[in-house]
Amino acid sequence: MRDTQQLTFTTHDGVELFYRHWPAITQEPGQPRQAVMLFHRGHEHSGRIAHLVQELDLPGFDFFAWDARGHGQSPGARGDSPSFATSVRDVQTFCDHLGASHGIGEENIAVIAQSVGAVIAATWVHDYAPRIRAQVLASPAFKVKLYVPFARPGLALMRKLRGNFFVNSYVKARFLSHDPERVASYDSDPLITKAISVNVLLGLYEAADRVVADAQAIQVPTQLLISGSDFVVHRKPQEQFFQRLGSLQKEQHILPGFFHDTLGERDRASAVASARRFILHNFARPLSRPSLLDADRVGVLCAESEALAAPLPHNSLRDLYWRMTRASMGLGSKLSAGVKLGFDTGFDSGSTLDYVYRNRPTGHTALGRMIDQNYLNSIGWRGIRQRKLHVEELLRLAMQRLRDAGQAVRIVDIAAGHGRYILEALQGVSPLPESILLRDYSDINVRDGSALIEEKGLGTIARFIKADAFDRADLAALEPKPSLAVVSGLYELFADNAMVGQSLAGLGDAVPVGGYLVYTGQPWHPQLELIARALTSHRQGQAWVMRRRSQAEMDQLVEAAGFRKLTMRVDEWGIFSVSLAQRVQ
Repeated sequence: MRDTQQLTFTTHDGVELFYRHWPAITQEPGQPRQAVMLFHRGHEHSGRIAHLVQELDLPGFDFFAWDARGHGQSPGARGDSPSFATSVRDVQTFCDHLGASHGIGEENIAVIAQSVGAVIAATWVHDYAPRIRAQVLASPAFKVKLYVPFARPGLALMRKLRGNFFVNSYVKARFLSHDPERVASYDSDPLITKAISVNVLLGLYEAADRVVADAQAIQVPTQLLISGSDFVVHRKPQEQFFQRLGSLQKEQHILPGFFHDTLGERDRASAVASARRFILHNFARPLSRPSLLDADRVGVLCAESEALAAPLPHNSLRDLYWRMTRASMGLGSKLSAGVKLGFDTGFDSGSTLDYVYRNRPTGHTALGRMIDQNYLNSIGWRGIRQRKLHVEELLRLAMQRLRDAGQAVRIVDIAAGHGRYILEALQGVSPLPESILLRDYSDINVRDGSALIEEKGLGTIARFIKADAFDRADLAALEPKPSLAVVSGLYELFADNAMVGQSLAGLGDAVPVGGYLVYTGQPWHPQLELIARALTSHRQGQAWVMRRRSQAEMDQLVEAAGFRKLTMRVDEWGIFSVSLAQRVQ
């Protein structure tokens, strides 16, 4: 039996989460440490998966297993979390902690996760694109069997009326495993909680829907273990997830007769052996991922954008629907200031974004203001406002790191819009940056951004010029050399990776080694067809057709320009990401 250490780590919001560490028994001289992260089922805790450390028989690996928020010995209301996205971000914080405190790099980690823990892990891999070696997902709870008709919309309605509340699990231990010892310990374990908050449950459903639909974005080698007689979760979404997986290294195993506690079943030896083989195989080969630099010319996301750009059959039901949608938005623009601004300048313009940032419903009459409020509260614009907060957060982090290293803070934003997020990120910052250069192609943005600089009283350090964000030579010649470059909301508007690559290469030429880059991405959007069929862009009234980039694709483009991603933020809907990278070569 291995020694076990009981430790804690601090999450991004200051909560101390409990985890167990089983140090490796053997270690090859001169080789990096390797580890397996274990994630327990919903309602349970790390002690319930401790048996896997011995059964996997991997003496050269460290093992780590946490108690998720609201579970086991970690704090929080039992079965609750501020949001499902918070729990996903906790995984990244945990992974960062293993690097900082145990010297284990992300590239030397494999994941084994069960049920709800498997959905958390899969969402992390999808949203954050970590460079881990492999993941083994056992009966991921992509769709829980609630058995009550319309249970999900009913729970959503009740939450809207009464706020967050808790529901108890209906599943008896004898329907989780055939192992009598496992069943008895489940019923007697005081650290097991049968409750789950509706916030977490509905967040689980929403994240699972997104990850299953967009599993092609996952490049990590993945093994899926499906219990053949599972009373808790549906099989179909698991199989859909596997079929859509983007990884070239993937396996699916259906385990006949297994109940939901896959890795706690009586006859689990075969499943554990498969997981062990898969992990060892992926550690025996060099870490590699397929190149996504040509994903704009071939692949799922290329085809998706082409389909959105293609006209619909005239007078088909979909054509009529979107014509009616455009007509209704045209009528709304007569009353709503925000909708009118979108049609006048483009729904992707700097003027529209600044209006969304300010978030003050405006229009003719009370009806116009109500229309404008609904418009500003759409999921995409809520995501945009959260993106602004994340950009500001990472800007302040980068500025602090530069100051800690004794370096000057010289900021350039190559497509700043009105520059509001840059200028408002400086609130409370002391000392202020030595220089701020805001650039944009639009005369309107340059004019209004310059006015905003004066309004903020930053005219002595900041200036706004008209410039092309895709001119590599112009970017490379920036003076003074920026120590912090920012690209927010630009690359999402352009499908061509060659253009984006040239822009990033120019920043790579301009930013010295040790400098920073803040960049945004849009790996997912639930309203892509609405945007493509009903909204117009800033480019002479053309349809606003977006090609999504997975986080892995965006990170590869940044890496090709000589930057290494350090940390990132994702909104709770998984729509917009903001990343901080450092120039390394």
